[in-house]
Amino acid sequence: MSRTEELARLDLEHLFHPSTDLKGHGQSGPLIWDRGEGVYIQDTEGRRYLEGMAGLWCTALGYGEKELARVAAEQMEKFCYGPLFAGKSNEPSIRLAAKLSEWVPIEGARFLFGCSGSDANDTQVKLMRYYHNAIGKPEKKKILSRGNGYHGVTLASAALTGLPAFHKHFDLPGDDVIHLTAPHHYRQAEPGESEEEFSQRLADELEQIIEREGGDTIAAFIAEPLMAAGGVIPPPAGYFERIQPILAEHDILFIADEVVCGFGRTGHDFGCQTWNITAHTMTMAKALSSAYLPISAVAVPPFMYEAIEEAAGGIGMFAHGLTYAGHPVAAAVAVRNLELMEERGVMAHAARMGQYMESRLAPLADHELVGNLRGKGLIAGLELVADKATGTAFAPEKKMAFKAAAACLDEGLVVRALPGDTIAICPPLIIEEGQVDELVEKLRRGLDRVR
Repeated sequence: MSRTEELARLDLEHLFHPSTDLKGHGQSGPLIWDRGEGVYIQDTEGRRYLEGMAGLWCTALGYGEKELARVAAEQMEKFCYGPLFAGKSNEPSIRLAAKLSEWVPIEGARFLFGCSGSDANDTQVKLMRYYHNAIGKPEKKKILSRGNGYHGVTLASAALTGLPAFHKHFDLPGDDVIHLTAPHHYRQAEPGESEEEFSQRLADELEQIIEREGGDTIAAFIAEPLMAAGGVIPPPAGYFERIQPILAEHDILFIADEVVCGFGRTGHDFGCQTWNITAHTMTMAKALSSAYLPISAVAVPPFMYEAIEEAAGGIGMFAHGLTYAGHPVAAAVAVRNLELMEERGVMAHAARMGQYMESRLAPLADHELVGNLRGKGLIAGLELVADKATGTAFAPEKKMAFKAAAACLDEGLVVRALPGDTIAICPPLIIEEGQVDELVEKLRRGLDRVR
C-alpha cells in the first residue's frame, strides 16, 4: 500500500470533514496536500497545482514563507503560551494590537483576539448585546444580515450567514437575525433595472424592514464589503452610499466583516476603503497571519469599549474570552506577517496584480458557459449558466461548478465551486503576472472541458 493509499484509508476511517459532501467524499476519497511553495502546492503523488484560492481565501503571502516559520519557532521556544485572562499579557499580543491600530480605519480602536472569523463574528453579536445593555438600550438586540452573506459557522455566526445549507438541520437562524435581499444584481435585479435602481430598491427595503421591526430593536447591520463564499458578489453601484445614512438615522451600528476582504484583497488595505464604508466595528482573520497560524481580531471603537468597561466594572469582570485569544505564537506570526506586507510593498503589488488579473479574466466573460464575470482586485467569480442570453441557470443536480472545479484541478489549478454555480478565484497576494497568465489559461482549459 502506497503512502497516499494508506493516508486515504485513514482519512475515510477517522476524519469528519467540515463543509464537505460527506457521502460523495466516502465514495471518492480525499485529495491530500503535501507541501507548498509560493503560489504552488503539491499533493502526495507529487503533482503540482497553482493555488488559485489561497487555501480558503487566506494564504496571502503564499506557502513556505521561511520568515514566518522562523518567528513561530523562536516564539515557541521563548514563550509558547500564556492567556490574556485576568490582566495578564504577552509581548506579541501587545505588539499586534499596536500594529493593527496603524492599519484599521477606526481611530483609537482596541482589539479583542480569537482564533477564527467564525468566533470573531460570534463575539461581534455578544458585544452588540453587551454594549446596548450597558448604555440602557436592552431592547436593541436584532442584527440585520443579508442573503448570500457568509459570516461563519458557530451558532451565532451561522445564523448571520445567509446561505440555506448552513441553516438546514441546525435550526437556524434565530428570531434576532433578519436577512435582507442579497445585493446580487445579476440574479436579484428586475428586468431592465440598473445597478443604481437596484441599490435604491434595496435601500427602500431596508427602510421598510426597520419600520416593521422598529429601529429601537435593531442593534447592528453586518456586511462583507464584497461577499465571498456566497458567490463573489461585489456591491452594486451606489449600494453602501444609500444604506449607510439609513442605518445612521436609526442608530444602527455597522459591523464590517473583513475576514476575506481585509489586508489587500480588493486593492486597498480593507474592503471598507474600497467601497467607502464607515464601519463602527471590524472583523479580521485569514490574511491577518496569512493562515500560518489561527488568529482573528475584532476592532472595537472607544465609545463601545468605554461603555463595556464601565458595565463590566459593575460585575467584576468582562466575562468573555477564548483560551487561545492572543496566543503568543499566533500573534508573533501575525505581527511579522503585517511587517512583511509593509516591507515588501505587498499592498501595492496586490493592487497592481488585481488590475492585471481583471484585465486577463475579462475575455472569459464571452465564454459560452459564463453568464456573469465579477469581482474586484485579486478576487473574482465566474457564474456558469445554461443560456448566456437569458441567464438561465443549470439544474442544481448537474453540479456544473463542481464539474468545472474538478476540470480545473485536472489542469493543475485549484479553484472553488460556490453556491449558484459560481467558480471562485482568490490567489495569494504575491502572485506575479506570469502566474496570473498561467491561472487564466488553466481556467480557460478547465472551462473548455466541461460540457
